[in-house]
Amino acid sequence: MRLIFRCPSELKDLLPLPVPAAEGLPGWLKSMPAEAFSALLGRNEDTAKRCPPLLDAMTTGFLMPLMCDVRVEDGEFTWDMELPAGRSVEFPRSPMLFHDPVQISGAPFAEQDQFIVKFHNPWAIEVPAGYSVLFTHPLNRHDLPFVTLTGLVDCDRFSNLGTHFPALWRDPKFKGVLPKGTPIAHCIPVKRESWDVEMATLDEAQSQDAQATLDAIRRARGVYRRRFRA
Repeated sequence: MRLIFRCPSELKDLLPLPVPAAEGLPGWLKSMPAEAFSALLGRNEDTAKRCPPLLDAMTTGFLMPLMCDVRVEDGEFTWDMELPAGRSVEFPRSPMLFHDPVQISGAPFAEQDQFIVKFHNPWAIEVPAGYSVLFTHPLNRHDLPFVTLTGLVDCDRFSNLGTHFPALWRDPKFKGVLPKGTPIAHCIPVKRESWDVEMATLDEAQSQDAQATLDAIRRARGVYRRRFRA
């Protein structure tokens, strides 16, 4: 399986590269202790750092990077970036634009005077036939001052232009710099398939197996990681 990221040739030495999500874990996760004392339970408890599902979600796929430093102050977004004009194909020459708030009228996340940005992404993505790419907010990255909206793009067919990322700016008091390379979207390839659904109950053997798994989890840590994690 192969993902191919392409950008206009004029930009190949100017853009930050998409990053495997496993290489883009945030500093707060790296510095988090693996255990913390619970005053409620009177013992040490594992933290999220030892949660395989959380880690596996955050390390799957790729992170798409911000094109350049963006300074935010008093509601103004500024940047200093000089990109050449496109020769064979046009491409955005700014890291971001803005959406009219009317475009989310009626959505439950639409608030009065909601600020909507659109991060530009010049990287086109090609995936194998039958696959799409889920673009969403970098998973579990609530430390970022924006929330990227989620979309699904059939990148096996739409593979010669970059997909741009609308985002809600959730922190109007944010003041500082979003550094070049800040993850603006998490991209995860998914196979397009039709699904049938069947509802059932556990039979006797399945119930016994489920109880044995539950007992094992109660007796020791790391059962999922050792026995079930792929």
